[in-house]
Amino acid sequence: MSGTLYLCATPIGNLEDITLRVLHTLQEVDLIAAEDTRNTLRLLNHFEIKTPLTSYHEYNKYDKAAALVEKLLDGTNIALVTDAGTPGISDPGEELVRQAHTASVPVTSLPGACACITALTVSGLPTRRFAFEAFLPSDKKERRRILTALQTETRTIILYESPHHLRDTLSTLYENLGNRSLTICRELTKIHETIWLTTLSDAVAYYQDHDPRGEYVLVIEGRSPADLEAEKQASWEAVPLEEHMERYLSEGLSRKDAMKRVAADRGVSKREIYQSLLPS
Repeated sequence: MSGTLYLCATPIGNLEDITLRVLHTLQEVDLIAAEDTRNTLRLLNHFEIKTPLTSYHEYNKYDKAAALVEKLLDGTNIALVTDAGTPGISDPGEELVRQAHTASVPVTSLPGACACITALTVSGLPTRRFAFEAFLPSDKKERRRILTALQTETRTIILYESPHHLRDTLSTLYENLGNRSLTICRELTKIHETIWLTTLSDAVAYYQDHDPRGEYVLVIEGRSPADLEAEKQASWEAVPLEEHMERYLSEGLSRKDAMKRVAADRGVSKREIYQSLLPS
């Protein structure tokens, strides 16, 4: 029988946030795959855990995942841990999980600390719907694509950022998203944890005079659906009514259905569109 892959959440700062189940699992598995073995070794030493470690990170994730799956198929039980938080969230763990499922290896997740959820719950912003983007891409084209999509995102947005790039990221967000409510979460669960409810414009100004320190989670207000709808209607109002109708007619819609679509775009009744299109 194959072994099991255990996704073990580790503390994002405060060591007391580790669960008893994770501690027991780390002690009992045959091998621990760690994103940074030095960092994980400090955690294991603190809890006097002697389980063997192997490195699994962004730069070896494909080949090493295949090797770990082979071990799992041979009956080895493996725990996967990330530098901090839950494996598979903005880290290479997702590749190992994918390959394990492909090989029909049992995978189970041991829940615990997760920086994005921790930040969301203390942000004071809506929590029912959210969009987690992790770190913005370094590739300029992909970064532009993500920022363009976020301009009309109505869900609460969650981003990670390092102190070295915080200033640039805040400025970029302000330029692309406009001024939004923002909660900056710094050093979550640690001694110097800071939760700051502010705006993008105020945050940009603040960090012009203050050096960013620590790890950051940015929780950003989504766009108001009502505002987006008003903008959409205003943009259509600038289009001549006959041209607006022709766009839908050219797609093969009947005149009746085209009028329905035009009326919805402009936020008016179909009767009003009908009356406007009557010969004068």
